[in-house]
Amino acid sequence: MGVSIVGWAHLPFGRLDNLSLEGLITRAGREAMAHAGIDGQAVDGVWLGNLNGGFTPDVFASSLALQCDDALRWKPATRLENACASGSAAVYAACDAIEAGRARVALVIGAEKMTAVSGAETTRILGDCGYSGEAGSPPGGFPGIFASIARDYFAAHGDHSATLARIAAKNHANGARNPWAHMRRDLGFEFCNTVSDKNPMIADPLRKTDCSLVSDGAAALVLASDEALADFARAVRFKARAQVSDYLPMGRRRVVEFEGPRRAWQQALAIAGCTVDDLSLAEVHDCFTIAELLTYEAMGLAPQGQGHRLLEDGVVAPSGRLPVNASGGLKAKGHPIGATGVSMHVVSAMQLMGEAGDIQVPGATLAGVFNMGGSAVANYVSVLERAR
Repeated sequence: MGVSIVGWAHLPFGRLDNLSLEGLITRAGREAMAHAGIDGQAVDGVWLGNLNGGFTPDVFASSLALQCDDALRWKPATRLENACASGSAAVYAACDAIEAGRARVALVIGAEKMTAVSGAETTRILGDCGYSGEAGSPPGGFPGIFASIARDYFAAHGDHSATLARIAAKNHANGARNPWAHMRRDLGFEFCNTVSDKNPMIADPLRKTDCSLVSDGAAALVLASDEALADFARAVRFKARAQVSDYLPMGRRRVVEFEGPRRAWQQALAIAGCTVDDLSLAEVHDCFTIAELLTYEAMGLAPQGQGHRLLEDGVVAPSGRLPVNASGGLKAKGHPIGATGVSMHVVSAMQLMGEAGDIQVPGATLAGVFNMGGSAVANYVSVLERAR
């Protein structure tokens, strides 16, 4: 039983003071059902991706989605949490239900309200996604963790601070064209490559422009089985999907090797019966610019230590052979934790249907999506294609 995306919604990301977590969930869910041309009566279950962890008091948030439509009352609703991959965890759980024959149509919502707490509290909450036995080592929460990964990469392959700045500049330029992006500003390479009052060093060698944004936001999908596709105007099929999880303690692995992401990409591409060269575009998890650089190599676009060439040769640019993060990625679009994985699938579906507006990749036929939880711990890769 195959699964296709048949409707979606994407709220603008940013500091959304006028929307609570409940408001984010219900607005995204309503808009996705309207886009698919259905109401709650047609939905067999709801899956919500949401980290929370203390961002809001709404820890038990799954049934908030029922307020999208009274017809959803009595339908099963479940919240999924898998750190920064919570959105993809919700998508995959809904796919599992459809493939098992337990649902015909599923509503998936990813949402996070992050800006109602202080910056220090945000750092603490996100830091709790790490291994408690390694808390504070390296210091600085996840910026410190990914800074240590960057230092390991630099030790093996030379100083690539300028490469990271090129990734940041590319994604900010892309985000400037994205109406759903948190930051719609082209910062340029020189700004991203220079430490300044406006671009301070957060955790050496990562500058502020190397770090993703703290955002509020929500996105939603309507998924349907092959048997239900005749009821919908659009269909973007999951050609393949793979989830690979690695040890949580970083002391048990060399994170810089990105072995979990590498295995997830290999599995998904093998299931899809294609190679990375067959993809038209990719949306990947650039929580920090070093993560995007390592993903180039994990997905097989470049040998280890050679990811910088993809930027220098324009391969991953919007007009390149394989545009990466044409949306602006987490770097510019924003990173509302529970919404991110759903957002990536929404943007990719838009691309494949030719409905991505100013960020459209011409002639897109096959999309790769990579969403990651923690320091390459929970790794999800989807390959999507237009079904009609």
